[in-house]
Amino acid sequence: MKIISVRENPEYKDQAIQYFQSKWQSVLPVIYEDCINHCIGSISPLPQWYILEKEGIIMGCAGLITNDFISRMDLYPWICALYIEENHRGNHYGSLLIDKAKRDAKEARFQSLYLSTDHIGYYEKYGFVYIGQGYHPWGEESRIYQCQL
Repeated sequence: MKIISVRENPEYKDQAIQYFQSKWQSVLPVIYEDCINHCIGSISPLPQWYILEKEGIIMGCAGLITNDFISRMDLYPWICALYIEENHRGNHYGSLLIDKAKRDAKEARFQSLYLSTDHIGYYEKYGFVYIGQGYHPWGEESRIYQCQL
């Protein structure tokens, strides 16, 4: 099992783009393509895009970004697009991606990490605390969580 940073391993770029697009179809495909393409070679610590791979098969993904399409633009960085294949859930694989994002955010000298979600009870297991609601451009709202690094 390994976590691959696309920024550090640009040879995975096309696979990562395709995977994110297939798992997050509510987001315009060009957004992932453009963002992942431009993270490579960037001097900024954000964004980061990760894929979780085992024996050549991608089992999950996540991102570390400046804003997750949410009103609280004063908060960053954000974990986004966390996904684990259904047949691999229940093995704490999501925590591997969360931990990698935490390490990279801490290394970039951020003091907190945020996420927006409708899930209750999952992220709390990994040190996240609910801090309030945020609002999306498409008229919905989500819970915002914070984790001190």
